[in-house]
Amino acid sequence: MLGALLERLREASGSYALVAHWTQGEFHHDVVLRLDDPPEGLAPVLVVATNCNGGIKEVLAFPEVPTRGALWKHRCPGNPEFAGVLPPVLGQARTVHWFDPCELLRPDARSELRPEHRRRQRGGGWEPIA
Repeated sequence: MLGALLERLREASGSYALVAHWTQGEFHHDVVLRLDDPPEGLAPVLVVATNCNGGIKEVLAFPEVPTRGALWKHRCPGNPEFAGVLPPVLGQARTVHWFDPCELLRPDARSELRPEHRRRQRGGGWEPIA
């Protein structure tokens, strides 16, 4: 769970900064963290991918903050709506919650929003109409 990871990071590195929180579709969140004083062997930037309940799916480690477009181009290279160059991936871990995130971007992707209350997000997936 995300909360447990954040607590462990606080214990290991003292503090961290929340750089960004990106959603793609209804069920995918990317939490971008910069560690103020990363312990030896841990990269200074982590992207923690979670499901809508805070269950961690994946953790990616970088030397610098990636752009959202580059991160999703890395995940779904065949999607022409994503662009950018990803910094080197210094480490990656996946949990049992991981599945191909490109599945969330298909036109027939599952949604809990009624069709009249959602719109397609850039790159795919659904977001509520504001």
